[in-house]
Amino acid sequence: MHSSRAFVVSMCLFALSTSCGAREPPKPNVVLILADDQGWGDLSVHGNKNLSTPYIDSLARDGAMFARFYVAPVCSPTRAELLTGRYHPRGGVYSTGAGGERLDLDEHTIAETFRAAGYATGAFGKWHNGSQHPYHPNARGFDEYYGVPSGHWAHYFDAVMHHNSDIVRGKGFIVDDVTDHAIEFMAQNKQQPFFCYVPYNTPHSPMQVPERFYKKFANTQLRMRHRGPEKEDVPHTLAALAMVENIDWNVGRILAALDEHDLSQNTIVIYLSDNGPNGWRWNGGMKGRKGALDEGGVRVPAFFRWPGVIPTGLEIEQIAAAIDILPTLAEMAQIPIAAEKPLDGLSLAPLLRGEAGDWPNREIYTFWRGRVSVRTQQYRLDAEGQLFDIAADPGQRTNIANEHAGPAAHLRRLADEKAAEVLEDQGRAEDDRPFTAGYSRMTWLPAGEAKTSGGVERSNRFPNSSYLTNWTNEDGAITWDIEVGQAGTYTAEIYYACAENDVGSLIELSFLGNHVETRISEAHDPPLIGAEHDRVLRQESYTKDFRPLSIGSIQLSKGRGPLKLQALKIPGQHALEVSAVTLTRVE
Repeated sequence: MHSSRAFVVSMCLFALSTSCGAREPPKPNVVLILADDQGWGDLSVHGNKNLSTPYIDSLARDGAMFARFYVAPVCSPTRAELLTGRYHPRGGVYSTGAGGERLDLDEHTIAETFRAAGYATGAFGKWHNGSQHPYHPNARGFDEYYGVPSGHWAHYFDAVMHHNSDIVRGKGFIVDDVTDHAIEFMAQNKQQPFFCYVPYNTPHSPMQVPERFYKKFANTQLRMRHRGPEKEDVPHTLAALAMVENIDWNVGRILAALDEHDLSQNTIVIYLSDNGPNGWRWNGGMKGRKGALDEGGVRVPAFFRWPGVIPTGLEIEQIAAAIDILPTLAEMAQIPIAAEKPLDGLSLAPLLRGEAGDWPNREIYTFWRGRVSVRTQQYRLDAEGQLFDIAADPGQRTNIANEHAGPAAHLRRLADEKAAEVLEDQGRAEDDRPFTAGYSRMTWLPAGEAKTSGGVERSNRFPNSSYLTNWTNEDGAITWDIEVGQAGTYTAEIYYACAENDVGSLIELSFLGNHVETRISEAHDPPLIGAEHDRVLRQESYTKDFRPLSIGSIQLSKGRGPLKLQALKIPGQHALEVSAVTLTRVE
């Protein structure tokens, strides 16, 4: 588009008045794509010669690329910051599982802002900010949800998925599957503005990817390595690169769908990742990886495209962060922010218009597990108090705190002040928030959110997508601390596995004086699945094809208490294995 025409379009779309014409221009659609555990260096646009990512690269070519864009060191905190425009500890997010990933209910989300402005809203992929209503995406502003409500998933092919309030079976590879649903959502809502959030769950482990993407990398010699090559697990890197190329292919499908429906010109497309790489691999020489507060753990790719409004090939040097996305998109769409609490983020709209002007000096903070680091345009103070001139030393190789004592002391004071403010109600040794039930038609209570006793244990130390096993005696029990939002009759199901020799256990589910019993009368002994598709050995749990078993109906009173699953009789060696309990309200 000619530059003068682009300027007119830009002014019309961004101006707060309608002086450019009698008719207000249509509100832009938004497609927000978030990768999981993809590093800044996992793209060819950033110079990685190990792979090719033409569709993601095209967003930088046809729009804007941020040189230094920051997120949190791990999954759920970044998602909370993206959703709210606020640092994640403010919203009660302090962990990535067992309930610590939940975003407090008094926080307003970007989806609520866009839905209040008349947008259709949909989320497709990994949520990771609360699995049950009212933490569930359908209760946080999204009309449509399809994906994985918790953290990592144990199997990526024909996976068990959540579609609004239903548990369903996915089709094919999980990233392809959620992309199908996102594309369908855009097509169904092409006559009205839509906000489409696509948080992928790869290249997070387990390292699974379709063969047609992996075969390119099998036994390949890497052209570019991590700055400490002795640390690099090459097979893991190769699998991650194949998974990123699969993401790139799916991004291409989304862009093609926008073209097909004549939506590209009026759609803002954003691409970023939720933290640094999940392995030691080439990352531009930066220090650290996922989980670290260093550059390599929190600096990620960030591309914004809006044809005719955001100049093509724009490179933005000013530092920015996930907390900026909500205010940026609200300004670009000319809609009010439906949040009562003050935001930590700034609108990046002037930068995206190529109108930096008197852009303010700012500090961006990173929090994780009670630690804090802070960065400015020039400096970075790490969590240990070391100071780096990040503009000249992006690899954090030279600590200059002694030579630049003034800036170091200033940033240390700012970090302490911000930590006192943001972390004042954080660092929760014990999370007193119960899990919620009865706030929707169906409540899913996964094994990873349960407490166990009597020898019952999780299948893995990582709670997400684990199951409960080793139930060998009648002292064993599984308990969820729940708060029931609506009293009534509920049908209860256990997702279970049980060997033929263990059939016959009598199981009881109880809550606040009411209980229901059932006997395990049918064996269901599926094998572990996942290893057959893994490209490298995983750390997380494998899973099984657990089957739902109706326990019966139980009366649940409104209020808080332990939902307890126990075995009254165990005739065999084990009672059963459990991956989840569901409670469905009888209408």
